[in-house]
Amino acid sequence: MNLYLRYFDNEVLVESVDDAIAFLSGIEEIGMNANLEQDIRNYAASDVFYPKRYKVRPRVYFIIIKTEAATMQDFKDKKAIHTPNGFEDKSASPAVMRLNEERFGWYEGVMDFKRVQQVPGTGKFQYRDTHFVARCKAASGMDCYNRIVDHLSQRVDTRSQFPSAKGKNFKFTFLGQCK
Repeated sequence: MNLYLRYFDNEVLVESVDDAIAFLSGIEEIGMNANLEQDIRNYAASDVFYPKRYKVRPRVYFIIIKTEAATMQDFKDKKAIHTPNGFEDKSASPAVMRLNEERFGWYEGVMDFKRVQQVPGTGKFQYRDTHFVARCKAASGMDCYNRIVDHLSQRVDTRSQFPSAKGKNFKFTFLGQCK
């Protein structure tokens, strides 16, 4: 396990805790002491993979990040990102990959959006979470999304907010070929 450390423009990727402490000792502003050294050793030995931030003075911090990256360039290219299954490349989700796949037919699109509605009695407006399901002929998942948004934008208040096609509030299913 390697450690990435950064304090302003000073950054380094080290293989051991001793190298990290030597790097931080070389920066006079940090003021390395026994408590800070012990805390860094505990962080490096723990199973925690979140970045650790240490306060130097008000609004000034240095950070330590655990990584499996072998070189600084690998770290910068994010080639060793921690996932629940271990360290591996981060890639796009299958739903996003299928979004632009050309496949003409029937689609079922499910969208959760914020709809603007007037509150009876007060005359004021508020956002309400609205669940909408539609079946339509489309050429792709993105085309299905666009058709649903076009349909809804003609029928609801213009201040309503629609989710991104790539987000978790839009899902689509290919139902089959159409004639």
